[in-house]
Amino acid sequence: MVSGRRVGAARWLAAACFLFVFGITPPAHAGDDDEAHFLLFSGRDLWRNGAFLYGGVVIAPGGFERDGFLLKLIYSVGLYRYNASNLGGAEVTGGETVGAFMPGWRIKRGNLEAKFFVGPDIEYHPLWPDDPANRLRGHAFGLRMATEIWYEPTPTTMIAADASITTIVGDSATRLAFGWRVFDDLLDGFYVGPEVQYFSSYGYRHLRMGAHVTGLKTDNHEWSAGLGWAQDSVGRSGPYLRLGFLTRR
Repeated sequence: MVSGRRVGAARWLAAACFLFVFGITPPAHAGDDDEAHFLLFSGRDLWRNGAFLYGGVVIAPGGFERDGFLLKLIYSVGLYRYNASNLGGAEVTGGETVGAFMPGWRIKRGNLEAKFFVGPDIEYHPLWPDDPANRLRGHAFGLRMATEIWYEPTPTTMIAADASITTIVGDSATRLAFGWRVFDDLLDGFYVGPEVQYFSSYGYRHLRMGAHVTGLKTDNHEWSAGLGWAQDSVGRSGPYLRLGFLTRR
């Protein structure tokens, strides 16, 4: 007889795989950077205890090749699981729906580009079974701040850094990546290299170390990916996989 725990794990894995595979992919049309005013992006993130689908749009009224006002709208939906000590170690599955509306500004100086955003953040976290000790449960409203930095110290290297934090239980995320440009002659060139990611919230920490591919162009899309090892503050570890797509219009 299959135990209830195994059935629950199988259902969770099936739902996580569905979120990861069936997402919204940006439209199959892209424009030149100097003509584009919309950047549409979508991505998936998977590890043994969480699966997320995210996406959104960045609007640049003056274009993406000049300093000026930006507007970023993002969404994220997903599933995650943990063992609740106040429920006798029972496994809890959490759902996540996040939306943010963030005005911002772009600054470019030579090979350095920086973007800054701030705006309202809305989140909803249902839990099965309910865990009253989880401060993320239910609806929450807050303020989210984010920054993105891209720097090319040489014609063949890049450094990317991004960070975000919300006032909702102090949720934060940071990423730092370094890359070398490869295959300029065959595939229009893209970057490969190491990356480090760190996530935190009230009572929880999550660290990732791995490798990334950034700026791989196929048809009218630009792809990115990350693969490596993740470990969190409650002793769980395992591989992670991240895929991203973007297009400009």
